[in-house]
Amino acid sequence: MRYRLSSAMFAALLASSALAADVDTLISGGTIYDGSGGAPYPGWVAVKGDRIVALGKAGTAPPAAAKVIDATGKAVSPGFVNMLSWATESLIADGRGLSDITQGVTLEVMGEGNSMGPLNPAMKVQMAKDQADITYPVTWTTLGEYLTFLEKKGIAPNVASFVGATTVRVHEIGEGDVDPTPAQLAAMQKLVRQAMNEGAMGVGSSLIYAPAFFAETPELIALAKASADCGGMYISHIRNESDHIDTAIAELIEISKASGGPAEIYHLKQAGKENWGKLDAVIAQVEAARAAGQRITANMYTYTAGATGLDASMPLWVQAGGTQAWIARLKDPATRAKVVAEMRQPFPGQENLLLAAGSPDKVLLIGFKNPALKKYTGMSLAQVAKLRGTSPEDTAIDLVIEDGTRVGTVYFLMDEANVARQTGLPWMAFGSDAEAQAPEGAFLLSSTHPRAYGNVSRLLGKYVREENKATLPDAIRRLTSFPATNLGITDRGLLKAGNYADVVVFDPAKIIDHATYEKPQQLSTGVDQVFVNGVQVLQDGKPTGKAAGRFVKGPGAGKCAS
Repeated sequence: MRYRLSSAMFAALLASSALAADVDTLISGGTIYDGSGGAPYPGWVAVKGDRIVALGKAGTAPPAAAKVIDATGKAVSPGFVNMLSWATESLIADGRGLSDITQGVTLEVMGEGNSMGPLNPAMKVQMAKDQADITYPVTWTTLGEYLTFLEKKGIAPNVASFVGATTVRVHEIGEGDVDPTPAQLAAMQKLVRQAMNEGAMGVGSSLIYAPAFFAETPELIALAKASADCGGMYISHIRNESDHIDTAIAELIEISKASGGPAEIYHLKQAGKENWGKLDAVIAQVEAARAAGQRITANMYTYTAGATGLDASMPLWVQAGGTQAWIARLKDPATRAKVVAEMRQPFPGQENLLLAAGSPDKVLLIGFKNPALKKYTGMSLAQVAKLRGTSPEDTAIDLVIEDGTRVGTVYFLMDEANVARQTGLPWMAFGSDAEAQAPEGAFLLSSTHPRAYGNVSRLLGKYVREENKATLPDAIRRLTSFPATNLGITDRGLLKAGNYADVVVFDPAKIIDHATYEKPQQLSTGVDQVFVNGVQVLQDGKPTGKAAGRFVKGPGAGKCAS
């Protein structure tokens, strides 16, 4: 005899089963990579609320669960940390953070030199003027208010940020090539301490750009000390990644030692073919500092091209005072002629990425604000120069003037062998240096670098699985517990009872990137399930639309007196 349950009876049965469950979600049948770098093991992970409540090896009895996810044949790991994220605006437009969530990223760490606070009234006005494809009202003032705004708006990934050394500099002294007075420097330190008290991870700098380059080492030490006194770290796009990389790394090590805090190098690279042979010396320099007791680390993206703007091909003196002052100088014929001449030579003590790329055909234009210029998106500087009948240098200057911006630009700078070798360094974390976007809507109005869609999946697919440049347990360690520990986060980064349930289920045999320089806006595949704070934000490779992300605060939160 067959019995048919009514819908009411079935619903009641489900309700009673849920009430009887000990946990909300059980992930079973997979191989556990707990984030420590230790040997993986077959087992299960139990989640209740926003926390991991238990783990067990295969053969041990798991708790009863309201929802069971079969992870057979898959890896189960902590959520991945993006140590260099520019999801600052993209998460305002689309809180799903799809290009990163589909790679297993559960924490976006922002603040490379510039942060979304603290802002003064003039900075708020300028931020509104600088908006391009994504527009939004600037309703916050401090960095903590911005991160709280994101959390309340609703986002899939967690967010954190460094406070920008450039941001506090502009806040107090503007964008000129000037040194702060003692009073101004004290005010900048106070802003850093305020941000640390709100939850910033430390202070970040980006020293190849104006006005960041104008900050001298003692100024940076003072800001880093304010951060270190609150438990934070100093993190830097160092002053030079090419001809003078040794002195730039030495400056970072000096800042770390003098401030008493740890330091990390953003997107470590050796830019320009003539510098590709310097990797051994770079590794030796970092490891000597580490052997001496300093906590010096680095992060990287897994590509041979960087992405910034056409400002990186022009001397910094012409950029002092901000974008409008820069453009005004470029419009002066005598100044323009001087800039063109200098663009064809190395900049003393500075970087010239046009020269480092080797030729204008290795300079790709990807982001314009002016609709009339968007037709050039995806073209090289050489192609646009030919179309316009002007030199590459004159073309770059004209584009900046016409667009009113630095113009988003990809420069092909690095050696593939060096990139591959760096992926295996034990003190190397990973950061996309890109937005967390989606291949739709406003994001299609401009292009991007493929690292926005493939940085992590390229690491795990190409460099770990295909080329054996690192073991899977260690690569996962350097995507999870390693950056979390560096940031002073004690309850994320490991699959451990009591930790927040940021969990990724992926297929080590299939995870791979699909983004290319020609077609960068293509999602990675191979990540099946993603949980953020116990909430499933990716199910069977598809976004659920759930907004589980939180503002993750640094070790100085609520403890750092301003």
